[in-house]
Amino acid sequence: MTDAVFDLVVRGGLLVLPQETLEADIGVRDGLIAAIGPGLGRGRREISAEGRLVLPGGIDSHCHMDQQPWEGKATADDFDSGTLSAMCGGTTTVVPFAMQMRGQSLSAIVADYHGRAGPKAHIDYGFHLIVGDPSAEVLRDEIPALIAAGCTSIKIYLTYDGLKLDDYEVLNVLDLARSQGAMVMVHAENDACIRWLTERFVAARKTQLRYHVHAHPDIGDREATFRAISLSELIETPILVSHVAAGGAVEEIRRAKARGLPIYAETCPQYLFLSAEDIDTDDLSGSKCVCTPPPRDKSNQPAIWQGILDGTIEVFSSDHSPWNYVDKIAGGPDTPFHRIPNGIPGIETRLALLFSAGVNGGRLSLQKFADLTSGAPARLFGLSPRKGTISVGADADLAIWDPDRTVTIRNDILHHATDHTPYEGQTVRGWPVMTISRGELVWNDGEILSKAGRGRFIARERPFPPRQDLSKVLSS
Repeated sequence: MTDAVFDLVVRGGLLVLPQETLEADIGVRDGLIAAIGPGLGRGRREISAEGRLVLPGGIDSHCHMDQQPWEGKATADDFDSGTLSAMCGGTTTVVPFAMQMRGQSLSAIVADYHGRAGPKAHIDYGFHLIVGDPSAEVLRDEIPALIAAGCTSIKIYLTYDGLKLDDYEVLNVLDLARSQGAMVMVHAENDACIRWLTERFVAARKTQLRYHVHAHPDIGDREATFRAISLSELIETPILVSHVAAGGAVEEIRRAKARGLPIYAETCPQYLFLSAEDIDTDDLSGSKCVCTPPPRDKSNQPAIWQGILDGTIEVFSSDHSPWNYVDKIAGGPDTPFHRIPNGIPGIETRLALLFSAGVNGGRLSLQKFADLTSGAPARLFGLSPRKGTISVGADADLAIWDPDRTVTIRNDILHHATDHTPYEGQTVRGWPVMTISRGELVWNDGEILSKAGRGRFIARERPFPPRQDLSKVLSS
């Protein structure tokens, strides 16, 4: 079309913009949104979105794929199947984890992760840095260089052998993040509680699945969340509490925010749509819902919803950590709870579950939904303004939704490499039918149009201004 004004025009959809919904067209040029408005000029390609919603492509800022083996087992999804599954669920950017354990070079882990992702990713991606060994050399030589290269977020663990940091090490990481302007994510569970309870349950031969939940008590979440907030407050460093599962942890975060502290939080579908009851099965099928922190009793779910609604929780991500069922139960029909790998798949179903219960359930506005799943993660992890909103100059990352399509979730309609979904049989209303990544239609209502390797590494900005002074801490 020689007289085309745009490379692509998305016509007539109801656009979900940060402050309003607007029936209009989107004009795309060179992979960027070039114009928004009614009656735009022609495009070389045109897509009708009439009767449908046009949302910013989802950003899943907490997912695991092609990660180094954990206790001899590897996650089911690599960057091909993992990003394909995300794309088919309306997500256009993912930020998985490059995981360093004790004794490893973090730089080498990141280099390996680039090699794994580059030839396989269908959509754009970045890396979080999991710091399991904050040695003086890693803190001085490796992490600053990796942050400068666009890996501007760090995750730390308060539990798990090989990953957990003590409070002194946490303070060192927070100090470095403060000086570099990086975000620190915290897995906040009390390790001593988990170890102590697990040892006693096993000694008492209480090894059924239900004891996984009991060995990861919500009081441990609350204590670890309070401790992480306290260390953050001491050294004046923002943190994000990952995968908030317990109402008590929500309360601690809410109190910290009320004091004006820069504390952020995320939660995940498993804490709204699964429960401890799903884990407590007579056979091992409940292991499909085993993750950490675990889903709590159904009575806990309103506290998580309230945290979302009142802004205590800003981010909704999947914590996609896919294990095949055969690996979950490798120890046979009597596999004890503490030998079952932690983690569940959810990268493709994340958005539809929240849209159905949140938007169509009358809890969330379209703007709130878009911010939880795209806008807020873009701001907090250095992807904004390139990603996260429908705005002129941003990447043309879009998800076109049929807000009334009813879908019963089954594993055989999903695109991950995992042999199950914990949401099998759940029915949702509202489904992403097209995904556009940097102006390219990559998913068209059942048709995969992308190729492995088209995704790009996104070097993210520092989400906070670097601060060298510790005047408050050292002024006494």
